[in-house]
Amino acid sequence: MNILERLSVTAPIIQAPMAGVSTPELAAAVSNAGGLGSISVGATDADGARAMIQAVRQRTDRAFNVNLFVHASPRRDAEREAAWLQALASLFAEFGAAPPPDLTPPYTSFADDDDMVALLVEQAPPVVSFHFGLPDAARIAALKQAGCLLLATATSLEEARRVEAARVDAVVAQGYEAGGHRGVFDPDAADDRLGALALTRLLATRSNLPVIAAGGIMDGQGVRAVLDLGAVAAQLGTAFIGCPESAADSGFRAALRGPVAAHTVMTRVISGRPARGLPNRFTDWGRADDRRPPDYPVAYHAGKALNAAARARGETGFSAWWAGQGAPLARFMPAADLVAVLEQERLAASL
Repeated sequence: MNILERLSVTAPIIQAPMAGVSTPELAAAVSNAGGLGSISVGATDADGARAMIQAVRQRTDRAFNVNLFVHASPRRDAEREAAWLQALASLFAEFGAAPPPDLTPPYTSFADDDDMVALLVEQAPPVVSFHFGLPDAARIAALKQAGCLLLATATSLEEARRVEAARVDAVVAQGYEAGGHRGVFDPDAADDRLGALALTRLLATRSNLPVIAAGGIMDGQGVRAVLDLGAVAAQLGTAFIGCPESAADSGFRAALRGPVAAHTVMTRVISGRPARGLPNRFTDWGRADDRRPPDYPVAYHAGKALNAAARARGETGFSAWWAGQGAPLARFMPAADLVAVLEQERLAASL
């Protein structure tokens, strides 16, 4: 029995967990349509995660995925953080605001969050996935004992082998095309920047785990292609941003429909970690100023504060518009309709 059969998922389509964009409504709609919906709880605490999980369960009785951030603790550097705030000061001033007096990490890594472990064991969501790394053996064992199927992102064969050694059930092969944060375990290590097709085939032939392909997949033809390369499913994120059930705001949706969608950029400036998104004023500023931001997620504190100040004055160009290289192919329709179209296209591509 493969992992989709174990979950009673009828379509090999997983909606990527996109923090800030994924909602319980979106996850439930995808799951109800036969795919696997996802929520991200990496940006909230145990109470927030409980509310999100319960909101999904109120809308579906089918399997869904709960995603967690497992990043290393940030290395604090008071001098670098002060310099970063000083560099951002002129941008804040443009909107009549000042940078925060100091920076604090807005998120707690799952590796350090015992309350989140207890909550997940109690709630036992059908699927739990990890991004940025792996939790320790005790956390993995507790989740598996609770009956959760476990997924973890890998961007290389080396990371996939670590996922396999940790006894995780399946690996998400995240290609360099993918939108959102790059799932590398060490953001400062050399990155081979493997594309989704090469990485999927590499892991399908050199790993013993089921492979879920992610990165640049926007239609049923793309789903069919990665299945032919050995994946058991495709994970799509950017494809679901335009759905009415997503939390993407009007500025994000307008940018996704516009010419900037064809020119995504990989940037550290917003959060401190490499992440792919649509270009905007913040990413343009980051390309012009090559100084190194503080570690993730410390830098995100400044990025979120700047975005809030800008939005209060009607400027949306400092948002985190995470999207992948397939962004120009985005379609704007309800999630259930999109899953149906993706399946129709996939089946037609198989003939």
